Amino acid sequence: MVTSRRFHDRLVDWLITAFLLALGFSTLLPLINTLAISLSDRAAVSGGLVNLFPVGTNLFAYEYIIRDVKFWRAFGVSIQRLLLGGLLNFILAVLTAFALSRSVKAFPGRNLFIWLFVFGMILNVGLVPWFLTISGYGLIDTIWALVLPTAVPIWNVILLMNFFRNIPKEMDEAARIDGANPWQLLWHIYLPTSLPALATITLFSLVGHWNSFFDGLILMNNPDNYPLQTYIQQLVIADRPVLHGGQAQLLALLSNDVLNAAKLIIAMVPVLLVYPLLQRYFIRGIMLGSVKE
Repeated sequence: MVTSRRFHDRLVDWLITAFLLALGFSTLLPLINTLAISLSDRAAVSGGLVNLFPVGTNLFAYEYIIRDVKFWRAFGVSIQRLLLGGLLNFILAVLTAFALSRSVKAFPGRNLFIWLFVFGMILNVGLVPWFLTISGYGLIDTIWALVLPTAVPIWNVILLMNFFRNIPKEMDEAARIDGANPWQLLWHIYLPTSLPALATITLFSLVGHWNSFFDGLILMNNPDNYPLQTYIQQLVIADRPVLHGGQAQLLALLSNDVLNAAKLIIAMVPVLLVYPLLQRYFIRGIMLGSVKE
C-alpha cells in the first residue's frame, strides 16, 4: 500500500513537471520563431516556410544593422538614457519612499502626499499637456526629455514604501536611541535590508527606459537623437537613405520581415542579460512590497 502510494505521488510529480515544462516551452515558441526568421533566407520567410528552425541560415540582417552607423548612435543614446534615467529613478524613488514610510507623527503631511501620488498614477493628463509641458521647459531634442518626465516612478515608490514600512520598527527605534539621524537610518538600516525591493524597482526602471520608444518618436525632432527602440521602429527598408558598398548588397538579400525579426532579437538581448542577475530578488521584492502588515 505504501509503495503504491509513493508511486502515485511520483507519477503526479512527473506529470506536473512535464506539464510545466511544456507550458514553459510554449512561451518560448514565439521567441524561437522570431530568431529563426531573423536567420533565414528572404525567399523562405516570404513563402512562410520558417517555423522553429532557420531556412537558408545567414546573418545578413544582423550584418546590415550592425554596419549602420545610426544603429550605434541610437545604441549610445539608449545607454545614456539607461544610466541617467535609472540612477535618477533609483535616487528619487528611495528618498520619496523613505519619507512616505515615516509615521504621521514624524511626517504630518504623509497621507496627503500619498494620495497625490496615487491620483497621479491613476489619472493621465493626456498627451497634449504632457508634450506642451516638456516643450515649455525647452527639453525637446535633448536627453533630458527622455529622463525627467519619468524621474519619479510612482509605482516603484509605492512598492518600496510598503517594503520600508514592513521593516521592524524596533530596528528604527534602536538606531534613533543610539543617535542616528534620518540619513543614517536610510543608509545603515533601510537600504541594506531592502535589497530585494531595490533590485525589483531597478529592474522595472531599466526595462522601462530600454523598451520605451514612443517618447523618443514624439520628443526628438532630429533622428540622430533617437534612442535604440525608436530607431529600430523606424527601420523600414523602403525608406532607407543612400547606401554604400556592402550595405546595398545586404539590402538586396533582406525583407522587412527578416529585418524586423532581427530588430526584436537585438532589442531583447540587454534585458535577457540583466534579468537573470536580478531574478533571485525579483519575486521576493514584489511580494514583500505589495502589502503592508
